[in-house]
Amino acid sequence: MAQRDRVMNLKTYNQQPYHFGFILALNQMHFTLKTIDSLPFIRWSDSQLPEDPGLVNIDYAQVLSINARPTPGFTIGILGSLLLHQYIDMRFSPSLSFGERVLSYHILTVKDNDTSAFFVDKNITSTLVEFPLDFKYRSKRLNNFGMYVLAGVKYSLDLASQKKAEKNSNTTTVKLNKSDIAINVGVGAEFYTQYFKFGVEAKMGYGMFNLIKKEGNLYSDSIDKLNSKVFLLSFTFE
Repeated sequence: MAQRDRVMNLKTYNQQPYHFGFILALNQMHFTLKTIDSLPFIRWSDSQLPEDPGLVNIDYAQVLSINARPTPGFTIGILGSLLLHQYIDMRFSPSLSFGERVLSYHILTVKDNDTSAFFVDKNITSTLVEFPLDFKYRSKRLNNFGMYVLAGVKYSLDLASQKKAEKNSNTTTVKLNKSDIAINVGVGAEFYTQYFKFGVEAKMGYGMFNLIKKEGNLYSDSIDKLNSKVFLLSFTFE
């Protein structure tokens, strides 16, 4: 009995000079942070103490540790892909990302020789306009399936208004610098359907700029370097 040949969808797709599509993605925004030297032994007092609950009318405070926690978010965008070589594409995919990160401070306070230790969580909300430019190396197509790796750079601009958040809150916010440039690396799989190409992609972005904005208080000045780290699970339709 003769085996029926599998139908190859979109036979000339990878020979076309350019393609357009859109992206739906889940993201996980995170931080890589480095605290200042000898952080647990530094005493913060007077003007360095924000007027937050637990930090008012004390002698001094010490920051014992700082940890960053990621939270899930989502990304939407459009993409354009230009064929550079038989297996190499250049892809530009401007997008809008919504997410949040948490900085957790373990703080010790002292007043009249009485000590108290507690945790303070600072939620940092980001709305990012992103402009990734990636170079994509595709494998040879196997029927209606293919794999690829990619690498590139991304410029991002944070539109979240920290000033507005501060006005609407009784606590001090941690502010970030708005601009960042990241290095992207990722892998993906592509499925050629009858009418379009569907892709699944996992990508990491490593920020190059120090994002912390020094404001003369224990929250900002206890951090030496704060870099963005973002994981993206994307679904592409081209």
